Amino acid sequence: MRLHESRRLGARAHDLIPGGAHTYAKGDDQYPVDAPGFIARGSGCTVWDVDGNEFIEYGMGLRAVTLGHAFEPVLAAVRAQLELGVNFTRPAAIEVACAEQFLDVVAPDREWMVKFTKNGSDATTAAVKLARAYTGRDMVAVCAGQPFFSTDDWFIGVTAMPAGVTETTRALTARFPFNDAESVAALFAEHPGRIAALVLEASYQDPPRPGYLDRVRRLCDEHGALLIVDEIINGFRMHERGAAYVHGLVPDLATFAKGMGNGFSVAALTGRADVMELGGLRTTRERVFLLSSTYGAETHALAAAMATMSVYRAEPVIERLRQLGERLADGVRAVVAARGLSAYVDVAGHPANLVHVTRDAEGNRSQEFRTLFMDQLIRQGIIAPSFVVSYSHTEAHIDRTVEAVDLALDTYAKALADGWEHHLTGRAVRPVFRPYN
Repeated sequence: MRLHESRRLGARAHDLIPGGAHTYAKGDDQYPVDAPGFIARGSGCTVWDVDGNEFIEYGMGLRAVTLGHAFEPVLAAVRAQLELGVNFTRPAAIEVACAEQFLDVVAPDREWMVKFTKNGSDATTAAVKLARAYTGRDMVAVCAGQPFFSTDDWFIGVTAMPAGVTETTRALTARFPFNDAESVAALFAEHPGRIAALVLEASYQDPPRPGYLDRVRRLCDEHGALLIVDEIINGFRMHERGAAYVHGLVPDLATFAKGMGNGFSVAALTGRADVMELGGLRTTRERVFLLSSTYGAETHALAAAMATMSVYRAEPVIERLRQLGERLADGVRAVVAARGLSAYVDVAGHPANLVHVTRDAEGNRSQEFRTLFMDQLIRQGIIAPSFVVSYSHTEAHIDRTVEAVDLALDTYAKALADGWEHHLTGRAVRPVFRPYN
Protein backbone atom coordinates (compact mmCIF):
# COMPACT_ATOMS: atom_id res chain seq x y z
CA MET A 1 0.00 0.00 0.00
CA ARG A 2 1.41 3.36 -1.05
CA LEU A 3 1.53 6.03 1.67
CA HIS A 4 4.16 8.49 0.40
CA GLU A 5 1.81 11.43 -0.25
CA SER A 6 -0.16 10.85 2.96
CA ARG A 7 3.05 10.99 4.96
CA ARG A 8 4.28 14.09 3.16
CA LEU A 9 0.99 15.89 3.82
CA GLY A 10 0.91 14.61 7.39
CA ALA A 11 4.27 16.13 8.23
CA ARG A 12 3.18 19.45 6.72
CA ALA A 13 -0.22 19.35 8.43
CA HIS A 14 1.29 19.13 11.91
CA ASP A 15 3.30 22.29 11.16
CA LEU A 16 0.17 24.19 10.16
CA ILE A 17 -2.73 22.67 12.13
CA PRO A 18 -2.71 21.78 15.84
CA GLY A 19 -2.99 18.01 15.91
CA GLY A 20 -2.64 17.78 12.14
CA ALA A 21 -6.42 17.75 11.57
CA HIS A 22 -9.36 20.04 12.22
CA THR A 23 -11.33 17.29 13.98
CA TYR A 24 -9.82 15.31 16.86
CA ALA A 25 -11.60 12.09 15.86
CA LYS A 26 -9.85 12.22 12.47
CA GLY A 27 -6.38 12.70 13.96
CA ASP A 28 -3.32 10.49 13.57
CA ASP A 29 -3.62 9.22 17.15
CA GLN A 30 -6.99 7.65 16.29
CA TYR A 31 -5.58 5.36 13.59
CA PRO A 32 -2.74 2.89 13.14
CA VAL A 33 0.58 4.27 11.93
CA ASP A 34 0.13 2.68 8.50
CA ALA A 35 -3.38 4.04 7.94
CA PRO A 36 -4.11 6.30 4.95
CA GLY A 37 -3.61 9.87 6.13
CA PHE A 38 -5.71 11.91 3.73
CA ILE A 39 -8.74 11.12 1.59
CA ALA A 40 -8.90 12.55 -1.94
CA ARG A 41 -12.44 11.60 -2.94
CA GLY A 42 -15.37 9.32 -2.19
CA SER A 43 -18.29 7.76 -3.99
CA GLY A 44 -20.98 5.80 -2.20
CA CYS A 45 -19.15 3.84 0.50
CA THR A 46 -15.82 3.79 -1.37
CA VAL A 47 -13.01 6.28 -0.82
CA TRP A 48 -9.62 6.84 -2.43
CA ASP A 49 -6.71 8.35 -0.54
CA VAL A 50 -4.17 10.83 -1.91
CA ASP A 51 -1.88 7.94 -2.90
CA GLY A 52 -4.58 6.28 -4.99
CA ASN A 53 -5.37 3.45 -2.56
CA GLU A 54 -9.01 2.35 -2.60
CA PHE A 55 -11.02 1.45 0.50
CA ILE A 56 -14.50 0.45 1.61
CA GLU A 57 -15.27 2.99 4.33
CA TYR A 58 -17.19 2.58 7.56
CA GLY A 59 -17.88 5.38 10.02
CA MET A 60 -18.90 7.51 7.04
CA GLY A 61 -17.65 10.96 8.01
CA LEU A 62 -18.06 10.45 11.78
CA ARG A 63 -21.56 9.02 11.12
CA ALA A 64 -22.65 12.13 9.19
CA VAL A 65 -22.93 10.53 5.75
CA THR A 66 -25.97 8.27 5.93
CA LEU A 67 -26.81 8.06 2.22
CA GLY A 68 -23.29 7.83 0.80
CA HIS A 69 -20.50 10.05 -0.44
CA ALA A 70 -21.36 12.28 -3.43
CA PHE A 71 -24.96 11.04 -3.36
CA GLU A 72 -26.33 12.44 -6.58
CA PRO A 73 -29.85 13.61 -5.54
CA VAL A 74 -28.28 15.65 -2.74
CA LEU A 75 -25.53 17.02 -4.97
CA ALA A 76 -28.09 18.01 -7.60
CA ALA A 77 -30.06 20.05 -5.06
CA VAL A 78 -26.88 21.72 -3.81
CA ARG A 79 -25.70 22.56 -7.34
CA ALA A 80 -29.04 24.15 -8.18
CA GLN A 81 -28.99 26.26 -5.02
CA LEU A 82 -25.38 27.38 -5.53
CA GLU A 83 -26.43 29.02 -8.77
CA LEU A 84 -28.84 31.22 -6.79
CA GLY A 85 -26.39 32.35 -4.11
CA VAL A 86 -25.71 30.97 -0.65
CA ASN A 87 -25.94 33.92 1.78
CA PHE A 88 -27.91 37.17 1.78
CA THR A 89 -28.64 40.20 3.96
CA ARG A 90 -32.18 39.00 4.74
CA PRO A 91 -33.42 35.44 5.26
CA ALA A 92 -33.82 33.26 2.18
CA ALA A 93 -37.17 31.66 1.36
CA ILE A 94 -35.59 28.22 1.66
CA GLU A 95 -35.22 28.79 5.41
CA VAL A 96 -38.98 28.63 5.81
CA ALA A 97 -39.34 25.72 3.41
CA CYS A 98 -36.66 23.70 5.17
CA ALA A 99 -38.14 24.46 8.59
CA GLU A 100 -41.55 23.26 7.41
CA GLN A 101 -40.12 20.07 5.96
CA PHE A 102 -37.93 19.37 9.01
CA LEU A 103 -40.81 19.77 11.48
CA ASP A 104 -43.08 17.69 9.27
CA VAL A 105 -40.52 14.88 9.47
CA VAL A 106 -39.31 15.20 13.06
CA ALA A 107 -42.33 16.58 14.94
CA PRO A 108 -45.51 16.33 12.84
CA ASP A 109 -47.67 15.76 15.93
CA ARG A 110 -46.11 18.42 18.18
CA GLU A 111 -46.16 22.20 18.56
CA TRP A 112 -42.45 22.58 18.03
CA MET A 113 -40.18 25.13 16.41
CA VAL A 114 -36.72 24.77 14.86
CA LYS A 115 -33.63 26.88 14.41
CA PHE A 116 -30.80 25.84 12.12
CA THR A 117 -27.08 26.18 12.70
CA LYS A 118 -23.88 24.61 11.39
CA ASN A 119 -22.94 21.95 13.95
CA GLY A 120 -24.31 19.86 16.77
CA SER A 121 -22.15 21.48 19.45
CA ASP A 122 -23.73 24.89 18.89
CA ALA A 123 -27.24 23.42 18.79
CA THR A 124 -26.81 21.54 22.07
CA THR A 125 -25.18 24.49 23.81
CA ALA A 126 -28.11 26.64 22.67
CA ALA A 127 -30.49 24.08 24.19
CA VAL A 128 -28.65 24.32 27.50
CA LYS A 129 -28.81 28.12 27.40
CA LEU A 130 -32.54 28.01 26.70
CA ALA A 131 -33.10 25.60 29.59
CA ARG A 132 -31.20 27.85 31.98
CA ALA A 133 -33.19 30.90 30.87
CA TYR A 134 -36.53 29.07 30.96
CA THR A 135 -35.99 27.60 34.44
CA GLY A 136 -33.88 30.35 35.98
CA ARG A 137 -31.39 27.72 37.18
CA ASP A 138 -27.66 27.41 36.68
CA MET A 139 -26.77 23.70 36.69
CA VAL A 140 -27.02 21.08 33.94
CA ALA A 141 -26.63 17.31 34.21
CA VAL A 142 -25.14 15.23 31.38
CA CYS A 143 -25.13 11.51 30.83
CA ALA A 144 -21.72 10.04 31.61
CA GLY A 145 -20.43 7.35 29.29
CA GLN A 146 -22.03 8.96 26.25
CA PRO A 147 -18.87 10.45 24.84
CA PHE A 148 -19.68 13.83 23.32
CA PHE A 149 -22.27 16.59 23.53
CA SER A 150 -20.45 19.84 22.70
CA THR A 151 -17.09 21.54 22.25
CA ASP A 152 -18.23 24.23 24.69
CA ASP A 153 -17.01 24.66 28.25
CA TRP A 154 -20.17 23.45 30.02
CA PHE A 155 -19.45 19.95 28.64
CA ILE A 156 -15.69 19.85 28.00
CA GLY A 157 -15.12 20.87 31.61
CA VAL A 158 -16.32 17.45 32.84
CA THR A 159 -14.28 15.39 30.37
CA ALA A 160 -10.76 14.04 30.84
CA MET A 161 -9.47 17.00 28.80
CA PRO A 162 -10.71 20.09 30.73
CA ALA A 163 -7.70 22.38 30.31
CA GLY A 164 -8.77 26.01 29.84
CA VAL A 165 -12.14 25.58 31.52
CA THR A 166 -12.56 27.35 34.86
CA GLU A 167 -13.42 25.47 38.03
CA THR A 168 -16.50 27.67 38.37
CA THR A 169 -17.81 26.45 35.02
CA ARG A 170 -16.95 22.83 35.74
CA ALA A 171 -18.90 22.93 38.99
CA LEU A 172 -22.11 23.78 37.12
CA THR A 173 -22.23 20.46 35.24
CA ALA A 174 -23.09 17.23 37.01
CA ARG A 175 -23.01 13.71 35.56
CA PHE A 176 -25.18 10.62 35.80
CA PRO A 177 -24.79 7.12 34.32
CA PHE A 178 -27.07 5.86 31.57
CA ASN A 179 -29.78 3.35 32.49
CA ASP A 180 -29.65 4.30 36.19
CA ALA A 181 -32.73 6.33 37.07
CA GLU A 182 -31.89 6.29 40.77
CA SER A 183 -28.71 8.26 40.05
CA VAL A 184 -30.87 10.93 38.40
CA ALA A 185 -33.16 11.05 41.42
CA ALA A 186 -30.08 11.37 43.64
CA LEU A 187 -28.79 14.30 41.57
CA PHE A 188 -32.03 16.20 41.98
CA ALA A 189 -31.91 15.52 45.72
CA GLU A 190 -28.29 16.64 45.95
CA HIS A 191 -28.93 19.88 44.04
CA PRO A 192 -32.51 20.89 44.90
CA GLY A 193 -33.90 23.62 42.67
CA ARG A 194 -30.65 24.07 40.73
CA ILE A 195 -30.70 21.67 37.75
CA ALA A 196 -32.05 23.36 34.65
CA ALA A 197 -31.81 20.38 32.30
CA LEU A 198 -30.74 16.80 31.78
CA VAL A 199 -28.85 16.08 28.54
CA LEU A 200 -28.64 12.55 27.16
CA GLU A 201 -28.91 10.32 24.12
CA ALA A 202 -32.02 8.15 24.38
CA SER A 203 -30.02 5.15 23.18
CA TYR A 204 -26.30 4.59 22.99
CA GLN A 205 -24.39 1.31 22.62
CA ASP A 206 -26.89 -0.30 24.99
CA PRO A 207 -30.61 0.39 24.57
CA PRO A 208 -32.53 1.96 27.46
CA ARG A 209 -33.82 -0.49 30.04
CA PRO A 210 -37.60 -0.85 30.29
CA GLY A 211 -39.02 2.07 32.23
CA TYR A 212 -35.76 4.03 32.40
CA LEU A 213 -36.67 6.86 30.02
CA ASP A 214 -40.19 7.14 31.45
CA ARG A 215 -38.71 7.57 34.92
CA VAL A 216 -36.25 10.19 33.71
CA ARG A 217 -39.10 12.09 32.05
CA ARG A 218 -41.15 12.00 35.27
CA LEU A 219 -38.20 13.11 37.39
CA CYS A 220 -37.60 16.11 35.14
CA ASP A 221 -41.28 17.07 35.34
CA GLU A 222 -41.40 16.62 39.11
CA HIS A 223 -38.32 18.76 39.65
CA GLY A 224 -39.03 21.42 37.03
CA ALA A 225 -36.09 20.60 34.76
CA LEU A 226 -36.13 20.36 30.98
CA LEU A 227 -35.17 17.16 29.20
CA ILE A 228 -32.78 17.67 26.25
CA VAL A 229 -32.22 14.70 23.96
CA ASP A 230 -29.16 14.69 21.72
CA GLU A 231 -30.19 13.11 18.40
CA ILE A 232 -27.05 14.23 16.58
CA ILE A 233 -26.17 10.63 15.70
CA ASN A 234 -29.42 8.73 16.22
CA GLY A 235 -31.57 11.13 14.22
CA PHE A 236 -31.77 10.04 10.57
CA ARG A 237 -29.86 6.85 11.45
CA MET A 238 -31.87 4.89 14.01
CA HIS A 239 -35.00 6.72 12.84
CA GLU A 240 -35.70 10.00 11.07
CA ARG A 241 -37.24 11.28 14.30
CA GLY A 242 -34.44 9.92 16.46
CA ALA A 243 -34.00 7.41 19.25
CA ALA A 244 -36.37 9.22 21.61
CA TYR A 245 -39.23 8.62 19.20
CA VAL A 246 -38.29 4.95 18.81
CA HIS A 247 -38.45 4.50 22.58
CA GLY A 248 -41.59 6.56 23.15
CA LEU A 249 -39.91 9.52 24.85
CA VAL A 250 -40.99 13.13 24.23
CA PRO A 251 -38.21 15.57 25.14
CA ASP A 252 -38.60 19.28 25.73
CA LEU A 253 -35.74 20.10 23.36
CA ALA A 254 -33.78 17.99 20.88
CA THR A 255 -30.77 18.53 18.67
CA PHE A 256 -30.14 17.01 15.24
CA ALA A 257 -27.21 17.14 12.81
CA LYS A 258 -24.96 14.68 10.96
CA GLY A 259 -27.32 12.53 8.85
CA MET A 260 -29.89 15.26 8.27
CA GLY A 261 -27.69 16.77 5.53
CA ASN A 262 -25.75 13.69 4.41
CA GLY A 263 -22.48 15.27 5.51
CA PHE A 264 -23.21 18.90 4.65
CA SER A 265 -22.83 21.32 7.53
CA VAL A 266 -26.33 21.73 8.90
CA ALA A 267 -27.74 21.12 12.37
CA ALA A 268 -30.98 21.88 14.17
CA LEU A 269 -32.22 22.83 17.60
CA THR A 270 -35.87 21.92 17.90
CA GLY A 271 -38.43 21.63 20.67
CA ARG A 272 -41.36 23.11 22.51
CA ALA A 273 -42.52 26.40 21.01
CA ASP A 274 -42.97 28.05 24.43
CA VAL A 275 -39.29 27.37 25.22
CA MET A 276 -37.93 28.15 21.76
CA GLU A 277 -39.77 31.50 21.63
CA LEU A 278 -37.42 32.82 24.33
CA GLY A 279 -35.00 33.29 21.46
CA GLY A 280 -37.59 34.98 19.26
CA LEU A 281 -39.38 38.29 18.86
CA ARG A 282 -42.74 37.35 20.35
CA THR A 283 -41.81 36.68 23.96
CA THR A 284 -42.70 38.93 26.91
CA ARG A 285 -39.98 37.33 29.03
CA GLU A 286 -36.32 38.30 29.08
CA ARG A 287 -34.85 37.52 25.65
CA VAL A 288 -32.26 34.81 25.03
CA PHE A 289 -29.51 35.41 22.49
CA LEU A 290 -30.00 32.04 20.89
CA LEU A 291 -28.39 30.80 17.67
CA SER A 292 -27.16 33.60 15.42
CA SER A 293 -24.31 33.22 12.97
CA THR A 294 -23.45 34.50 9.53
CA TYR A 295 -23.42 30.98 8.13
CA GLY A 296 -26.20 29.44 10.23
CA ALA A 297 -28.64 29.04 7.35
CA GLU A 298 -26.48 28.86 4.25
CA THR A 299 -28.88 28.04 1.47
CA HIS A 300 -26.91 25.20 -0.10
CA ALA A 301 -26.72 23.35 3.23
CA LEU A 302 -30.47 23.71 3.70
CA ALA A 303 -30.96 22.44 0.14
CA ALA A 304 -28.85 19.41 1.08
CA ALA A 305 -31.01 18.84 4.15
CA MET A 306 -34.23 19.09 2.15
CA ALA A 307 -32.96 16.69 -0.50
CA THR A 308 -31.77 14.26 2.17
CA MET A 309 -35.12 14.33 3.95
CA SER A 310 -36.87 13.78 0.61
CA VAL A 311 -34.81 10.64 -0.01
CA TYR A 312 -35.78 9.35 3.43
CA ARG A 313 -39.44 9.95 2.60
CA ALA A 314 -39.24 8.23 -0.80
CA GLU A 315 -36.90 5.33 -0.07
CA PRO A 316 -36.50 2.77 2.78
CA VAL A 317 -33.28 4.30 4.16
CA ILE A 318 -33.82 3.43 7.83
CA GLU A 319 -34.88 -0.14 7.03
CA ARG A 320 -31.90 -0.58 4.73
CA LEU A 321 -29.40 0.70 7.29
CA ARG A 322 -30.78 -1.78 9.80
CA GLN A 323 -30.64 -4.67 7.34
CA LEU A 324 -27.07 -3.96 6.32
CA GLY A 325 -25.96 -3.54 9.93
CA GLU A 326 -27.60 -6.80 10.96
CA ARG A 327 -25.94 -8.63 8.07
CA LEU A 328 -22.56 -7.22 9.09
CA ALA A 329 -23.03 -8.00 12.79
CA ASP A 330 -24.22 -11.54 12.07
CA GLY A 331 -21.36 -12.15 9.65
CA VAL A 332 -18.68 -10.85 12.00
CA ARG A 333 -20.01 -12.83 14.94
CA ALA A 334 -20.14 -15.98 12.82
CA VAL A 335 -16.49 -15.85 11.73
CA VAL A 336 -15.40 -14.83 15.23
CA ALA A 337 -17.25 -17.82 16.72
CA ALA A 338 -15.82 -20.16 14.09
CA ARG A 339 -12.33 -19.22 15.28
CA GLY A 340 -13.24 -19.54 18.95
CA LEU A 341 -12.62 -15.84 19.61
CA SER A 342 -16.05 -14.70 20.81
CA ALA A 343 -14.60 -13.76 24.19
CA TYR A 344 -12.23 -11.32 22.49
CA VAL A 345 -13.96 -9.79 19.46
CA ASP A 346 -17.57 -8.67 19.12
CA VAL A 347 -19.79 -5.90 17.76
CA ALA A 348 -22.11 -3.71 19.82
CA GLY A 349 -24.76 -1.06 19.34
CA HIS A 350 -27.75 -0.50 17.10
CA PRO A 351 -27.39 -2.16 13.67
CA ALA A 352 -27.19 1.26 12.00
CA ASN A 353 -24.55 2.44 14.47
CA LEU A 354 -22.27 -0.51 15.21
CA VAL A 355 -18.88 -0.43 16.90
CA HIS A 356 -16.39 -3.27 17.11
CA VAL A 357 -15.33 -4.49 20.55
CA THR A 358 -11.76 -5.74 21.01
CA ARG A 359 -10.36 -7.42 24.12
CA ASP A 360 -6.93 -8.64 25.18
CA ALA A 361 -5.97 -12.09 26.44
CA GLU A 362 -7.33 -11.24 29.90
CA GLY A 363 -10.68 -10.20 28.45
CA ASN A 364 -10.21 -6.45 29.04
CA ARG A 365 -11.20 -3.83 26.45
CA SER A 366 -7.98 -2.99 24.64
CA GLN A 367 -6.89 -0.04 22.52
CA GLU A 368 -3.84 -2.03 21.47
CA PHE A 369 -5.94 -4.86 20.04
CA ARG A 370 -8.34 -2.33 18.53
CA THR A 371 -5.39 -0.82 16.69
CA LEU A 372 -4.23 -4.23 15.50
CA PHE A 373 -7.75 -5.07 14.28
CA MET A 374 -8.09 -1.79 12.36
CA ASP A 375 -4.58 -2.19 10.94
CA GLN A 376 -5.32 -5.64 9.59
CA LEU A 377 -8.55 -4.42 7.97
CA ILE A 378 -6.79 -1.43 6.38
CA ARG A 379 -4.27 -3.80 4.81
CA GLN A 380 -7.23 -5.50 3.11
CA GLY A 381 -8.82 -2.27 1.88
CA ILE A 382 -11.27 -1.60 4.72
CA ILE A 383 -11.24 1.62 6.79
CA ALA A 384 -13.28 0.79 9.89
CA PRO A 385 -12.89 2.91 13.03
CA SER A 386 -16.41 1.56 13.62
CA PHE A 387 -18.81 -0.60 11.62
CA VAL A 388 -21.24 2.23 10.82
CA VAL A 389 -22.91 1.58 7.47
CA SER A 390 -24.51 3.86 4.89
CA TYR A 391 -27.37 3.48 2.43
CA SER A 392 -24.75 3.05 -0.31
CA HIS A 393 -23.21 -0.08 1.18
CA THR A 394 -24.34 -3.26 -0.54
CA GLU A 395 -24.48 -6.90 0.47
CA ALA A 396 -21.30 -7.39 -1.55
CA HIS A 397 -19.50 -4.70 0.49
CA ILE A 398 -20.71 -6.30 3.72
CA ASP A 399 -19.65 -9.79 2.67
CA ARG A 400 -16.24 -8.53 1.53
CA THR A 401 -15.83 -6.90 4.94
CA VAL A 402 -16.73 -10.11 6.77
CA GLU A 403 -14.09 -11.93 4.71
CA ALA A 404 -11.55 -9.29 5.71
CA VAL A 405 -12.49 -9.67 9.36
CA ASP A 406 -12.01 -13.43 9.09
CA LEU A 407 -8.50 -12.95 7.74
CA ALA A 408 -7.72 -10.27 10.36
CA LEU A 409 -8.66 -12.72 13.08
CA ASP A 410 -5.76 -14.97 12.10
CA THR A 411 -3.31 -12.27 13.20
CA TYR A 412 -5.51 -11.35 16.17
CA ALA A 413 -5.34 -14.93 17.47
CA LYS A 414 -1.57 -14.97 17.16
CA ALA A 415 -1.35 -11.67 19.04
CA LEU A 416 -3.47 -13.06 21.87
CA ALA A 417 -0.89 -15.83 22.20
CA ASP A 418 2.36 -13.89 21.96
CA GLY A 419 1.48 -10.17 22.33
CA TRP A 420 0.08 -7.48 20.04
CA GLU A 421 3.42 -5.66 19.86
CA HIS A 422 4.85 -8.47 17.72
CA HIS A 423 2.20 -7.93 15.04
CA LEU A 424 1.66 -4.15 14.88
CA THR A 425 3.90 -1.49 13.39
CA GLY A 426 4.12 1.54 15.67
CA ARG A 427 2.06 2.71 18.63
CA ALA A 428 -1.53 1.98 19.61
CA VAL A 429 -4.40 4.42 19.16
CA ARG A 430 -5.39 6.52 22.18
CA PRO A 431 -8.62 8.08 23.44
CA VAL A 432 -9.34 11.61 22.23
CA PHE A 433 -10.17 12.71 25.77
CA ARG A 434 -6.90 12.43 27.67
CA PRO A 435 -5.11 15.18 29.63
CA TYR A 436 -1.63 14.60 28.16
CA ASN A 437 -0.28 13.32 24.85
